[in-house]
Parts: sequence; C-alpha cells; structure tokens
Amino acid sequence: MTEHPPIDKTAVRNASTVIVLRDRETTPRVLMGQRGAKAAFMPNKFVFPGGAVDHTDGDIHLKARPPSPCLDRLQDDAPAGLAHALAVAAIRELWEETGLVLGTPGTWASTPHEDWRDFAATGFIPDARALQFVFRAITPPGRPRRFDARFFLVDAASVVSDLDDFSAASDELSHLQWVSLEDARSFDMPFITEVVLSEIQARVDQPSPPDSVPFFKNNDEESLFLRLQGNRDAITQPR
Repeated sequence: MTEHPPIDKTAVRNASTVIVLRDRETTPRVLMGQRGAKAAFMPNKFVFPGGAVDHTDGDIHLKARPPSPCLDRLQDDAPAGLAHALAVAAIRELWEETGLVLGTPGTWASTPHEDWRDFAATGFIPDARALQFVFRAITPPGRPRRFDARFFLVDAASVVSDLDDFSAASDELSHLQWVSLEDARSFDMPFITEVVLSEIQARVDQPSPPDSVPFFKNNDEESLFLRLQGNRDAITQPR
C-alpha cells in the first residue's frame, strides 16, 4: 500500500462539487443537503454535494472522461493530470454524500480501492461524460478550510440510480432534497453557492457546456474574477 503524507488542512485543497439538475424543462430543481452544526467548514449551510480530491482519485479508471471542452478548461491554471482526479472526485463525492450513481454497467478490472467498494458493488464503473465544468472558486484567505473548488453540472437524466433513493448516502449531509431554483435562495447557503445558482439558472435552457467558465480566484494578494477559456495562456478578465 502506498504511504501518503498527512493532509495539511491549512493549505488550499482541490475539490469537486456536483450540481445535479432535474426537470430542467418544467420546474428545474437541484439536489442540496445541509452540513452538520459541528462541521469546521460552512456549518449548518445548505450546499451541493462535494468535497476534496483524495490521493487515490487520480488512480481510478473512468469509463469515459468529461467532454473535451470541459477537460480543456479544467486544465487552465492547474497542474497536469489534475482534471482526471477532479472528475473522479466529483463522482465519488456524489456517491458518498447522496448514494446517487454516475456510471456505466460493468465489472472493475481489479479490486476497487476501499473508498470505491460500495460503488463497485452496484455493478457500475464511474463514467464522467455527463460532467459539465461550469464554475471555479477559491475560498478566500482567513477561513478554517480553503478549497479550490470546481463545480460540475450534471443533468439528472444521466444518473443511473433512483433519483429519490438516498439510502446509500453517508451522514455528511442531512436533509437531502430536490430544491426548485425559485425557492433555493430562501435556504441558508454560502455566498458562493448563491453565485453558482445564478450561473445554473442561466444555463437551464443550454444543454451544452459553456464557452468559458467563471473563476473567482482569491489569494493573499487580491481577488480576481476571471474566465477560463480552455487554453492555459488564455485566462482573461472580463471587459
């Protein structure tokens, strides 16, 4: 077994968040849950499923990767190879926190890592072709936890399990529920979640990935609003 160094919880960690959008042609709803009162990061807030990338996520085989425009934008201002781990983390976090499966029927070629055994037992292999990269934000300095979070939009039609069955979910999020976009802002949620919701609302009628991805880049020197264009040399501020 490979030994990994302990996690530095004060460092900015890469993370994936998943916005599952349901009934987009009638009454659009997104899946949200509430973080625990004792959570170090955003206690009691309603959020989308998601979490930090694990050391082993880069080793997990995907049946299919996210669409190429999204892969290009994931690689903007990011280490080589991270895009794959981010996609894997998105599928894993969705499974762990909600019990929903994003995958293709199949048998794993080798014994799954411990974090993936329950997922593999469903008879599916992780499949990232439905992940649309739509937003990126770095937690501002001074917070107890900081993340460089990539937000993925997934149409609920791509989920292969029962959309209303959360029985396999962990207890990290409570009160899992489908929230209409019209009612979502009445919930107690982080500011960045409200911003992402506005982006999702604007994309309800647009099934294709966005031409560019908003990026709130907060560091110790300044806070910038950038757009990721799919080219490492084309990270620009909007005019």
